[in-house]
Amino acid sequence: MTDLKRSLGTVQLLAFGVAGVVGASWIYTNSTFFDAYGAGGVILGLCLGVALAACVALAYARLAQAFPRAGGEVVFSFAALGRGASFLTGWMLLGAYVSSLAFYVTAFGYLLGRFVPGLNTIPLYTINDETVYLPGLAIGIGLTFAFFALNWYGISVGAQVQILMFGLIIAGGLALIVTGFTAGSPDNFFPAFAPEATPVADTLRFVVPGMTFLSGFGLVAVLAEDAKISPRRIGRTVVWTVIIAGSFYVLVLLATAWVHPWEEVAGMELGTVDAFRAAGFPALGGVAYAIAVLGLLTSFLGLFVASSRILVAMGRADLLPRRLAAVDERSGTPRTALIFTLVITLGLGWLGPGAVTWFLDTGGIYLGVVWIMVVIVNLRLPASRAPRSALATGFSLLGAIGALGVIALALWPGTGSSLVWPHEYIILLVWIVLGVVLFALSRRTDPRDSLATLLGHDGSETQSPVERR
Repeated sequence: MTDLKRSLGTVQLLAFGVAGVVGASWIYTNSTFFDAYGAGGVILGLCLGVALAACVALAYARLAQAFPRAGGEVVFSFAALGRGASFLTGWMLLGAYVSSLAFYVTAFGYLLGRFVPGLNTIPLYTINDETVYLPGLAIGIGLTFAFFALNWYGISVGAQVQILMFGLIIAGGLALIVTGFTAGSPDNFFPAFAPEATPVADTLRFVVPGMTFLSGFGLVAVLAEDAKISPRRIGRTVVWTVIIAGSFYVLVLLATAWVHPWEEVAGMELGTVDAFRAAGFPALGGVAYAIAVLGLLTSFLGLFVASSRILVAMGRADLLPRRLAAVDERSGTPRTALIFTLVITLGLGWLGPGAVTWFLDTGGIYLGVVWIMVVIVNLRLPASRAPRSALATGFSLLGAIGALGVIALALWPGTGSSLVWPHEYIILLVWIVLGVVLFALSRRTDPRDSLATLLGHDGSETQSPVERR
């Protein structure tokens, strides 16, 4: 079976990773977070979330080094835990990524519509109190086809676009950070909590959304087969993705609370955008908005590419139809998987941000399951397959415990992070049932043959690490 074309260098892979993590809504909804948790709760909670994500990233780094193949987590779990675990991991990961993709279809038009009122015309329908307008939907559909076209002839073109947008995000963020700390004052940040607040509780409560800010760093491992760098460097890139993206989040949000009193920012509508405007920097308010737009675009592009690679891996392992694993020999791209990704993105995207928010909330559970599976795989994979650090293993266990906490808080009613009843519980149940049905209908093949295809060799070394013990 044809392998994907190796086109991505370190900078390109890092751009997909970091820019894929840095999304849009955080930069204009942080006023809501400040109001709920205080600036101190947001900053400190986010730092803890970054630390937990970095712990999980250590497990990713080791596994990406051992298995630098398309699909990342799908390959890891098949090699160490077998067919059922691999399907569970891939299906959960696909659910999380597809949920985000569907949201982006109308979210881009929605975001532009806040500043270009003309886009909020010609209403089509309303779902979950959110109206979908024809211009916004048309823009989202056009953007989806554009990203599809960028990757049809190879990932290198899409990678160059991603690097450009990534560079603009970093440059804009640096402008906000430097201005915020030089023109602002610590008096705007301290005291970091409201007088009636409980600092420890507010900090811990923000760890859950803080961890979701970092979701998506695993796409570096998913794109490993597209990389032309060494497996060890791929593993390091996973960790650097979390560190860079997490630092970017923390510094921009801290600069927001530094440049203008955070208590006032908490009452604003557009968070960082309004904070810099109120502080006398309207141009930087525009820069913050541009970061939101670019963050949405880079996340959209990164997850679109990553979703197709997950489908490739699941097709190779016969967890989904084998045709999804087909790779065009001339371009080295998985065109069937790209078409499927396009169809499912548009198929759900028309529902609009109101309905797709339900999918996004359940996506946190999917990602939590994936993180836990990765840590389990890391524990099962013997040191003979890849070097193991006791310290890194211990930290990855902390990350898994954090992920388990995310799932528990989401499923247990009344926690403040609970799923919305009944819509989100129904969506979760439907996705699980659909996965069970597809797994039951999937073609049963010799696991050694499936593993050989996943790992890209003739089967002479396809006995799983667990079986070799």
